[in-house]
Amino acid sequence: MTQPLLEVSNLTKHFPIQAGFLKRVVGHIKAVEDVSFVINEGETLGLVGESGCGKTTTGRLILRLLDRTAGDLFFRLDGRRVDLCSLKGEALRRFRTHMQLIFQDPFSSLNPRMTVRDIIAEPLRALEFGNRKAIDERVAWLVEAVGLKSEFLQRYPHAFSGGQRQRIGIARALALNPKLIICDEPVSALDVSVQAQILNLLQDLQKEFALTYLFIAHDLAVVEHISDRVAVMYAGRIVEMAETSALFRHPRHPYTEALMEAVPEPSPGAKRERIVLPGEVADPSNLPPGCAFHPRCRYCQDRCKQDMPQLREIDDGHLAACHFAEKLDLKGASVVIEAG
Repeated sequence: MTQPLLEVSNLTKHFPIQAGFLKRVVGHIKAVEDVSFVINEGETLGLVGESGCGKTTTGRLILRLLDRTAGDLFFRLDGRRVDLCSLKGEALRRFRTHMQLIFQDPFSSLNPRMTVRDIIAEPLRALEFGNRKAIDERVAWLVEAVGLKSEFLQRYPHAFSGGQRQRIGIARALALNPKLIICDEPVSALDVSVQAQILNLLQDLQKEFALTYLFIAHDLAVVEHISDRVAVMYAGRIVEMAETSALFRHPRHPYTEALMEAVPEPSPGAKRERIVLPGEVADPSNLPPGCAFHPRCRYCQDRCKQDMPQLREIDDGHLAACHFAEKLDLKGASVVIEAG
């Protein structure tokens, strides 16, 4: 049994809405609301959902790039349970060596005025990794580890393709030998063939360096390919969480079922029922009462409009936030999805 590396408990983030000349707070955008999960050492937890559901905000809260409104974050390091929310100043800066981020856009996440060598060396210099020779040796080793050539070190980002730029970003994230890497849609801006290469690279690096991933994505094919477990978010809350195979074969929440039905069918002549969700994604500044998904849910009943369902265990390790999760017979993915 592996130990939890990261524990997220009741994590909440509200952004104030200001109006008028005096910038008075007239409301709040509930970007993340009462989110809890655990990531074990060496596993990949996929975090999926539509744009605006709070996936990226959750990742940035974990990295302490944003201050939380409420909740707790704990990180296990050398047998110690570290309270991330209590870290400040230099202690927080030093602790970030253990948590790194791979950005979504490989075109805007690299400084166009810096060479590949300087981009990868920047975190090493910032945290005083060693002298110039030690840094150069580390950078050269990292470049080869992500499948690039050492002669690329003096080139600038504009000279590379999207996939090569993302490899540079991955090398930068690996520079300080972190334990946890938050992958914020790292392949969504790439061609499908390149996506498969980057996913395979991430899996190889995970085995080689004993990495743990929080993999944020909206593409279910990508998530199925790389994740050990999957958490589904809707309107700032986790509505379902389970092992990947269990969630794809037997979803327990109507929103997850709709996501599965949105996956393109690889067989051109195949016919199946399409679930078209009415309306728009719930407004995080004005969420409906009860279950936030109920205005779009075809299984909605009166209770759904009044009572907020809590995330609870339906089967062994399978959690869902639906009042009728045990009664509904929901459809999973019709085929085994393969990335690339």
